[in-house]
Amino acid sequence: MAELNAQRIAYGPAQGDAALEKILTLQAENLRGTLTPEHQSAQGFLTFRYDLPLLQRMNNALPHVVAATDTQLAGYALSTTPEICRENPLLRPLVERLDGLVFGGKPFAERRFYVMGQICVAEGFRGQGVFDGLYQTHQALYDTQFDCLVTEISLQNTRSLAAHRRVGFEVIDEVQDAADRWAVVMWNWA
Repeated sequence: MAELNAQRIAYGPAQGDAALEKILTLQAENLRGTLTPEHQSAQGFLTFRYDLPLLQRMNNALPHVVAATDTQLAGYALSTTPEICRENPLLRPLVERLDGLVFGGKPFAERRFYVMGQICVAEGFRGQGVFDGLYQTHQALYDTQFDCLVTEISLQNTRSLAAHRRVGFEVIDEVQDAADRWAVVMWNWA
């Protein structure tokens, strides 16, 4: 892992089940249903609950990125392939939606893309550049394999939408499902 700042936070691929268990712990602390509406509005929230077998499968195909000190997980950014998304009911709707999109005159199905499954920064590390560091590490690891990175964000999660725009994501679509209204966002590297 490369150290990127004076906080001694190292960024790199998630390695082993211990790292994935730490991701699950941080995820549980930030799920929408566990936070007050005030906290959700001020700090953002996570929508999906992943389990260890799915995280393992995703990580084996395309390693997740973590930010950590010597003793604590500062944040994570889950990555996955469109193929794994198609096999999972939680992730399938996004890639099925992308199959029908045209962006920049090119059908999305012809693009080399991968999916950000979720990004989270631990509360004590927010506002210190960890979010940007996670995405910079993603780009450094994967920009030779992929043209872009795609994810979807609840339109109610204004903090996350603003942070993604700051990094360089742009909204390419919006979709409504039974649970929420979502912005489909893309970070174009091509």
